Amino acid sequence: MAPIGEENVNGRGGDDGEADVIENTSLLAGFSESAEIKALLASLPDMHEDSLNREIATEKFLVIMDRYQEQPHLLDPHLEWMMNMLLELIRNEKSPPLLVHLGFKFLYIISKVRGYKVFMQLFPHEVADMQPVLDLLCRQDPKDTETWETRYMLLLWLSMTCLIPFDLSRLDGHLNSDPGLNREPIMDRILAVVKSYLRVSDKSRDAASVLVSKFVTRPDVKQKRLGDFLDWTLTTISQASHQTMEGTVALDGALKSLAQLFRHGKREDFLQYAPTVLQCLNQKKIVESNQAMLRKLGVKVVQRLGLTFLKPRLAKWRYQRGSRSLAVNLAQSTAAGEVLDVRPELECTSPEEDYDIAEEVENVIEQLLVGLKDQETIVRWSAAKGIGRVTGRLPKELADDVVGSVLDCFSFQETDNAWHGGCLALAELGRRGLLLPSRLSDVVPVILKALTYDEKRGACSLGSNVRDAACYVCWAFARAYEPSELKPYVNEIASALVITAIFDRNVTCRKAASAAFQENVGRQGTFPHGIDILTAADYFAVGNLNNCYLTISVYIAGFEEYTKPMIDHLVTRKINHWDGVIRELATKALHNLTPQALDYMANAVLPQLLQMATGMDLHGRHGAILACAEVTHALYKLGAQSNRPVTEFLSSESVQGLKDIHLKLSERKQYRGFGGELMRPAVCALIEKMSLSKMPFKDDPIISGWQSLIDDSLNAKQSIQEVAVSALAALCLEYYQVHPGVADTNMQERLISQYLAALRSSEVLTRCGCSLALGSLPRFMIQNKLQQVLDGLQEACRMTRKGEGFTEARRDAATAMAQVCVTAGVCKEGSPDCFVCEKNVSGVYESLLDCMNDYTTDSRGDVGAWVRAAAMTGLLDVTLQVSGSAPELLSPAIVQRLMCCLAQQAAEKIDRYRAHAGSVFLKLLHSTEPVVPHIPHMEALLSIFPPESAEFLNWNAASQAFPHVAQLLRLPLYQYHTLLGLAVSVGGLTESTVRFSSHSLFEQLKSIQQDSKELQIFGDTLLRIFSDNLRNDRVSIPLLKMLDQMLANGCFDIFISEENHPFCMELLSLCKEEIKKSKDIQKLRSCIAVYCGLIQFQGDVRKKILVQLMMLLCHTFPVIRKATASQVYEMLLTYDDVIDAAVLDDVMTLLSDTNWESDLTTVRTHRNQLCDWLGVPRPTILAKSPAQ
Repeated sequence: MAPIGEENVNGRGGDDGEADVIENTSLLAGFSESAEIKALLASLPDMHEDSLNREIATEKFLVIMDRYQEQPHLLDPHLEWMMNMLLELIRNEKSPPLLVHLGFKFLYIISKVRGYKVFMQLFPHEVADMQPVLDLLCRQDPKDTETWETRYMLLLWLSMTCLIPFDLSRLDGHLNSDPGLNREPIMDRILAVVKSYLRVSDKSRDAASVLVSKFVTRPDVKQKRLGDFLDWTLTTISQASHQTMEGTVALDGALKSLAQLFRHGKREDFLQYAPTVLQCLNQKKIVESNQAMLRKLGVKVVQRLGLTFLKPRLAKWRYQRGSRSLAVNLAQSTAAGEVLDVRPELECTSPEEDYDIAEEVENVIEQLLVGLKDQETIVRWSAAKGIGRVTGRLPKELADDVVGSVLDCFSFQETDNAWHGGCLALAELGRRGLLLPSRLSDVVPVILKALTYDEKRGACSLGSNVRDAACYVCWAFARAYEPSELKPYVNEIASALVITAIFDRNVTCRKAASAAFQENVGRQGTFPHGIDILTAADYFAVGNLNNCYLTISVYIAGFEEYTKPMIDHLVTRKINHWDGVIRELATKALHNLTPQALDYMANAVLPQLLQMATGMDLHGRHGAILACAEVTHALYKLGAQSNRPVTEFLSSESVQGLKDIHLKLSERKQYRGFGGELMRPAVCALIEKMSLSKMPFKDDPIISGWQSLIDDSLNAKQSIQEVAVSALAALCLEYYQVHPGVADTNMQERLISQYLAALRSSEVLTRCGCSLALGSLPRFMIQNKLQQVLDGLQEACRMTRKGEGFTEARRDAATAMAQVCVTAGVCKEGSPDCFVCEKNVSGVYESLLDCMNDYTTDSRGDVGAWVRAAAMTGLLDVTLQVSGSAPELLSPAIVQRLMCCLAQQAAEKIDRYRAHAGSVFLKLLHSTEPVVPHIPHMEALLSIFPPESAEFLNWNAASQAFPHVAQLLRLPLYQYHTLLGLAVSVGGLTESTVRFSSHSLFEQLKSIQQDSKELQIFGDTLLRIFSDNLRNDRVSIPLLKMLDQMLANGCFDIFISEENHPFCMELLSLCKEEIKKSKDIQKLRSCIAVYCGLIQFQGDVRKKILVQLMMLLCHTFPVIRKATASQVYEMLLTYDDVIDAAVLDDVMTLLSDTNWESDLTTVRTHRNQLCDWLGVPRPTILAKSPAQ
């Protein structure tokens, strides 16, 4: 394994699986865009006036610079020339303000990427620079939100000019010689600027605090103005309120300036002011502010005050590791066979000198300890660093007291914030050598607890940050201590880190633990099997939770040092976890780990699980029952390898305990309510595993108890039903056979009759559960009952007006019917009670094919699609079964209807179901073992869907599916159903589906557009679809939209020249019938468009169409009248031969100028005028009878 921080020559981690990840980090070799940046900066004077070009240039510069966020050091050789080019623009007196601001904006972008501390050092800081920079800064408007970058960079520039080693009063001497200039000293001017910018709300406030640290710490300013400035700062803090925005900003600026001052100033200059500042902060109670940033700054200032109170010395008592270089460490390991302890003995160091500790230090440490428990991470992190810095200057005894106080954070009365802050503090102390090895016996147990810290609160969990920080502590300890110091704790830490790396719910914690383990393996060299484990559980491998629990855990458990700790952790911490997914994964992991510790599982773990399985904790009960099932089944599998029964591994108490779980839960009524939703599937899973494990419970009363639970669970929600159905199948196989293949007739009769009767229940869930139960029964249970079962399921599949709401039941009945057929098998001459044969095969196909026409909709949408999908899957299974055993049972009529229905579904609009239909269609078409007989147009289909390319066809993508499906229109037997499916897609709402389906349809029509015979056949098919689906809005509305597109695209131009063509006449009558008494706005609009398209046909039909349009101009709905007028107007513009040219202008004027949404009486007058001009009879109002 490459050492941490080192890479292979090719920049990869060596593992092929990591190559992509490492490549994606885009490691850069250098700054490759220097020429592009030079050209861009040189072009700024020419483009700055155009806002668009200015924005483009800025964005381009940003994109280039942002590439170096991760590797900013690559910019270092180029920073100087970039700054010089931009400063040249800024210093040029001819540069307009807009260009100056743009230059500063570019400077800010560079400083943001490289960091202001490095970048500001490149600013020119001659004496001559101070006055111009200060003057330019004074001319800025602090309230201008567009130019804050200018002010920010000027403040940083001024910070650098303040470093000139001359007394500022010398500059004032030059000013005094000219009475026309401002006589205010430069020192006062800069202080005024600082004070004003410490109160602004933009980023300039940060730069102002930097200016404070450079300017106020100058010898001349410090002597004259330090006291006054601190007074001003403390006054600001005292008077500002953190309840207001303005007060928060003022406090932020003042605290930042104090933090910078006490960091960069000399201790002897600031010691006299430190008690006053601390007193002011105590009175202000910054820690109680609701602003996290203010609390963080408060902690930061307090720690700086603490460092001021203490002399800057390095504690002689601190722990010093001899070699912190990983390369040296590894070299020593190779040379000496173990890591040498080259640490100087602590006892040999000279005794430290005594010195007094200011009483304020106790207050400082107390505030830092409080900061460790803050609710925000940034505050806790700052406090932890403060604890580390301050402790490093304390005597050994006091430092040990601080460590003790930090350890108090790990009490179970403390919140997760305190645990997190405590971990960060321990890591800091360890990293700095301030946590002596003598304290490891207290610290390590605490860290091991923190690695598994998890607290449920409401619907979420707290503690992932604590576990992450605990991993950081382990990482820091690996670098801080010699291997000999950590040796007593190696096994505990290694096990805890491995457990966190593979079993933690949070991916961040798993990766942190993996990284900490890797650091320990590299630097300590004492972790058992470290390299082997790292190979399996590296940083990237632990990203997948399922892989961790089910694969990596098995490999690591192969090392005996980790086996029992892993199993114990799963039993004590994970099978009672609040997250159900983790509980289920933990039980599966226990199943996989059983072979690694067979005796331990059987004799220690299983009794413990049995006790938890009937305990009071709901989650623990659920996980323990599942774990009992999984462990028992794993023991059975191990016994089966040597032909030993599972009872040889289990004690009689364990066998009885497994049997008693259901009885105890039933007695306590724990199958009811919310808990029952967890208990039922858990016990059903237990029943399944007990049955598969061949537990000796045959003829035991517990079997009837299990059966009643399964029957009860079949009425529950779908997820519980699925588990119950699996349990039923296993229970039947093990306990309901008198002899192999012969059912217990009493149970067979009871179950079949019970489930068939339930298929007529008024409850949807009962029907669903019993359908699935029938489908799951093994062959011997349906022997001699097949016809009875099929009749019941066929009845459940039928759509009746009364049962239209039972969509889910029809779906599950269709699924069950196919399962029953596959289970029973096929025999042509067999009995219909035992096999699928010629007497019952047609009934099965009839029911399943009828399900393909289920288009039920409710508030959830097209729920009938569930039934259609189940029917398609069932038809595939049954057809392949019949084709393999007795292909003569498949008549050409059945296969033709099957393939046509699939073609229709493959042309419809819902992507998922279109893909399912297409997949089934191709499987039947390309099946070779067995071959499906009598597929119509087999050769043509194989040319459209060649086997070699069909597997690459993405049916979900409309762009790929429809060009293939539309070719089925050329095949006579498929034309009707394909066109029916396409009509729904072409007239649909989804833009991509409509676009690709209509394009494919028109491409096919182009090939027959000049062939009158083919077009006539196509037209007749279209009319037949319309006629068959009259007033079926699912088909008729999209069909009208498709017809509108066809007429607009001239698909029927060959019919136009023939007067009163039958296609036009028939279509007109169908449209009239479709909208008769209709109040559907969408349908009426679509029909108007079709009428306007039909007007291009010649003959008397035009008059009939115009009559219909005139009637719609006086429709009851104003929106329809308006839409009709608009469409007729466009129609007359398009087809100028419809009416006499003499009246055309009058007609057009009347159509456009009339308010067709006004009252009907007015509208009718205008409509009648149009009728006269168009030469059609005026529609008359039918007189209502007196009864009406």
